[in-house]
Amino acid sequence: MGKKKNENDVDLPTKVATIALTFAAGWIAQKAVGQVWKRATGNDAPTNTDDPEIGIAQAVAFAAVSGAAMVLARRLAAQQAGKLTQRYMGKKVDPEIVD
Repeated sequence: MGKKKNENDVDLPTKVATIALTFAAGWIAQKAVGQVWKRATGNDAPTNTDDPEIGIAQAVAFAAVSGAAMVLARRLAAQQAGKLTQRYMGKKVDPEIVD
């Protein structure tokens, strides 16, 4: 007996597109945050927020900015994967289930 398809199951092309777009968006977001951080503070973005050389306020601010950028990148990647799947596969995918 095969596995029963749930209406919320996501097909393989959508999963692959979501993974690829998420990696690309994460990389772009990381580079963008690094550039914005450098321009705003004059210092390179921290690579290790646990480093004792970095102040607690700077570590928290960087974590908040980079975390927000990553969440935004992930959400946008999932939306775009759903749109690409709909365009090329003819299937409507709810972006909420791709996350």
